[in-house]
Amino acid sequence: MTTQHVRDTRKIDPSRHPASSPMMPDGSPRDNNRIEIGPTALAFDEWAEAGITAPNLTAMRQYRLDRIVGQLHQRDYGAVLLFDPLNIRYATDSTNMQLWNTHNPFRACLVMASGYMIIWDYKNAPFLADHNPLVRESRSGASMFYFATGDRTGDAAERFGAEIASLMKEHLGDNTRLAVDKIMIHGLRALEANGLTVEDGEVVMEHARVIKGEDEIHAMRCGMYACEQSVLAMEKAAKPGMTEDAIWAVLHAANIERGGEWIETRLLASGPRTNPWFQECGPRIVQNNEILAFDTDLIGCYGICSDISRTWFLGDGEPTAEMKEDYQLALEHITTNMNLMKPGVSFRELTFGGHQLPEIYQKQKYSCRFHGVGLCDEWPLIAYPDQYTEGAFDAVLEPGMVLCVEALVSREGGSFSIKLEDQVLVTEDGFENLTRYPFDDKFLS
Repeated sequence: MTTQHVRDTRKIDPSRHPASSPMMPDGSPRDNNRIEIGPTALAFDEWAEAGITAPNLTAMRQYRLDRIVGQLHQRDYGAVLLFDPLNIRYATDSTNMQLWNTHNPFRACLVMASGYMIIWDYKNAPFLADHNPLVRESRSGASMFYFATGDRTGDAAERFGAEIASLMKEHLGDNTRLAVDKIMIHGLRALEANGLTVEDGEVVMEHARVIKGEDEIHAMRCGMYACEQSVLAMEKAAKPGMTEDAIWAVLHAANIERGGEWIETRLLASGPRTNPWFQECGPRIVQNNEILAFDTDLIGCYGICSDISRTWFLGDGEPTAEMKEDYQLALEHITTNMNLMKPGVSFRELTFGGHQLPEIYQKQKYSCRFHGVGLCDEWPLIAYPDQYTEGAFDAVLEPGMVLCVEALVSREGGSFSIKLEDQVLVTEDGFENLTRYPFDDKFLS
């Protein structure tokens, strides 16, 4: 049975109210008993020492809601119904067992064109969005997956679909156009059976998320710095004789220590396992004078993705001439292509302009030249010329977009690959490279 937990009747600890509690630099309560996950004292201290400004979380949350509402009005949709945990995080700035939720969709969020927002959460945890007053109600009853509802999944979906239709009637009148990002098949059928016209919510949310506001950019700078401090801890630890897993574990631990959340992939490899790329890290022991390459894909502080790649040389010797040649080519690739970035540049130009890899690297090149980034890899994906699809990404760069610029320099049948990647903000007159982590000087001499 659906339960309802309405904000106006919630019993919230008065010691957490801004009027009576000291605040952290981002406006969250300094009470050592936060509901929401967030940065640790270590992260705040590192940001203060580096002169990095924390975001205003209240302003960031309002900006994100306004972005969603703006997309709904632009398309004349009544509401968007969210199941993707990262879209729910964007809308509500709340989390609940994020990775489990990716394959067991028990959470949902309805954002209406009026700005009224409701979350459906785990029935025993209706309080996980209490820190955000923009979430007006907390309910339960959105589970429509077989593990939770078994052979009565259709019934559960029908109840939920009827509830959504009733809410839209109450708040929106005759507008039955409902955008949905991801939904189980029974849920889709139930929404349509209740008279709702289901639209593409993934497009709504990708376009809402693509332009970062001032405080989102502050959050990203904070997240990037915390990520790079974690990468530094991994680099200091990494040495021949360690397993790939042991090296990778340092990054995970340092991320969590700063209030980060998870890492989306296991893309760290050494020596011959770097070619071909995309082998996941494992128990291989790194040998003396080998390449170690990785892609962070790290979800850090504030749920922000910090997606950078580096290649290191581990050992007491020197990289080979071929390693240096490929590394310098990879660095030229991302540096030249980064310089294309400014407002008004078309995504097509990002594909066909700039630096193109020589033929010997074409077969094993990366899957894209650029990609958007925010709470994860986001729209757009900027392909290489031979993978370009006409009409798939007809748009231009705008201030506030953040893209990762990629290079994978990998010879077919080779003994190594070079992986480099920086995360870059489009500004009013060009770009700002948000990535500070240095490149390995051993390859540059």
